[in-house]
Amino acid sequence: PPCEGGAFDARFHYTSGILKKQAVGRERFFRACVGCAARSRSKGSAAKTCRGNFGRPLYFAPRLWYNTDSMENERHAREHCTLITGATGGIGRAFAFACAGEGSLFLTGRSAEKLASLRAEILRRFPDCAIDGFPCDLTDEGNREAMFAYIAARGYRFARLCNVAGADIQKAFARYTREKVAFQCRIDFEAALCVTHFVLSRRAESLEIVTIGSISGVYPMPYFALYSAAKGALTSFFSSLREELRGGGVRVTTVEPGGVYTRPDVCRMIEGQGLWGRLSAKTPDYIARKSLRAVRKNKRVYRPGFWNKLIAVVPRVLPLSVRMRFIARRWSKLEKDAF
Repeated sequence: PPCEGGAFDARFHYTSGILKKQAVGRERFFRACVGCAARSRSKGSAAKTCRGNFGRPLYFAPRLWYNTDSMENERHAREHCTLITGATGGIGRAFAFACAGEGSLFLTGRSAEKLASLRAEILRRFPDCAIDGFPCDLTDEGNREAMFAYIAARGYRFARLCNVAGADIQKAFARYTREKVAFQCRIDFEAALCVTHFVLSRRAESLEIVTIGSISGVYPMPYFALYSAAKGALTSFFSSLREELRGGGVRVTTVEPGGVYTRPDVCRMIEGQGLWGRLSAKTPDYIARKSLRAVRKNKRVYRPGFWNKLIAVVPRVLPLSVRMRFIARRWSKLEKDAF
């Protein structure tokens, strides 16, 4: 007898003797079909058909074995996934495309529309990539917990985490609101720690953690004080975590880029800094590609580009007070908010 398909959230079509998936719920569907096949054999039938949800005949009994590899691939994808926060931003998008050719993705960002658009773009280039996502404001604890519950319910385990989400607010601290202070601390520091803590509880056998810090975190930066402090704290935290997890199959790398050509306003600011800005700045694709290479080598800190390596080391010969006065003169004339 045919299966009662109403209980299953699945849709398949039959092409050249192979069942191809178009939605979700395949394993439940096939478990039901196997039961039908067994009942059919017990009644002496050679093969029966199952109409599933949509009334289209699905010839399952003699051909069920064709799908075992596909089912195993889906299970592997769920258990070896890459989670990318801030996926709809410039750097996050670059990480999504860089990782799409290597396995399944779980993307998060604040905008559901942007996540859907990004997913469609990735699938046009990588049609076989399994992609899931959850729109989430990572500064909101309730939003984070909802996303964590969604992930746990679907059985995802992660082989890579890319902590990209952040906000680069740049202005005198006295010009902040208290709400903006809390927002920046949460998105630039708290969010990465909470997501990392969750992913460690749902890690695959091996795990790579890439966190986007900033070259601004190397020194205290007047007029960029909160951003600089938060990014410096990320480097400090993940360097300590790296040591705690040593020998446990986890690689941890903090990336400290300079300027990155993302939004139009950021590009204009980089150009406004003249030669200094252009020497430091890199494209999002460059940052993503080099960062993934760095974590494979298990580098503690990676600074993309020769100029960023230079400015992180050479100025240390000068007293901190001299460096801070230079930074203050340079950055006091610029102001940038976020969201």
